[in-house]
Amino acid sequence: MNDNVDDQIQRNLISANHILHFTSVLDAYGHISARHPVDAMTYLMSANMAPALVSNASDLVQYRVNDSIAVDSDAPKGYIERYIHGEMYKRYPDIACVIHSHSEDVLPYAIAGVPLRAVYHMAGFLGPDPVPLYDVVNSYNATEPHDLLIRTPKLGEDLAKTFLTTANASANPPVLLPDYNVVLMRRHGFTTAAIDIQTAVFQAIFTQSNAKAQTTATLLRGAFGGLSGDEATAWTGGTGNGGTGAFEPLTAQQAQDCEVSIGATSDRPWGLWLKEVENDSLYTNNV
Repeated sequence: MNDNVDDQIQRNLISANHILHFTSVLDAYGHISARHPVDAMTYLMSANMAPALVSNASDLVQYRVNDSIAVDSDAPKGYIERYIHGEMYKRYPDIACVIHSHSEDVLPYAIAGVPLRAVYHMAGFLGPDPVPLYDVVNSYNATEPHDLLIRTPKLGEDLAKTFLTTANASANPPVLLPDYNVVLMRRHGFTTAAIDIQTAVFQAIFTQSNAKAQTTATLLRGAFGGLSGDEATAWTGGTGNGGTGAFEPLTAQQAQDCEVSIGATSDRPWGLWLKEVENDSLYTNNV
């Protein structure tokens, strides 16, 4: 599709598909969308295809925010879970990009009952609280398949509501931006949303990076915590907590300040990621 859509938004959306695949946030599954830059009541995302293979404007479909139905009745088949995207755009007017991922590094935190926390400075956007967990099972009606997919507007709406704190959960009219940037989906993956493609891609990649760091730190801590007191002292030189102190995610101030400081540098990784996919023969961007 290319009707009245600036080439740059289409090109960025295609490149974002490639970047998210290159960084293993997406594989053959998962998806990214962008709000239409002119008609805010529609959004763009690829047809039902592997993200790495999106290459032309004709691979993109324009959907109505109201019901996630394609504007063009002859558009190619879309993703079942496009309601994740449509309902986010409906509820949060300032959101302009949504990403849904099944990242293998993040997925354990949607299964194991262990909260995902911001544990280093690149992930301040996760905030100081545990990342919220949405369980679609609580939203099913009596006749829906329990395949964990967000296949209806109602399921998409319930997921979108999870991006709000309890204080804002009943906000009407909708708040412009959600309280949380990322929500885990039980036994499924995660969704992130932002004000533009670049920021959403940054959040998706560093949500994955943060999860990997937290997992590695937890494993290291478990191994180190098994040392005797004398052994721990020998490792630390008599300083530090020897692996016995409390687990410490970012504080509220650290999360806030890191989000602002690191967010101001997001052009740096975006430029690198673009160059990486442009120089990989798997990816083609013909816009």
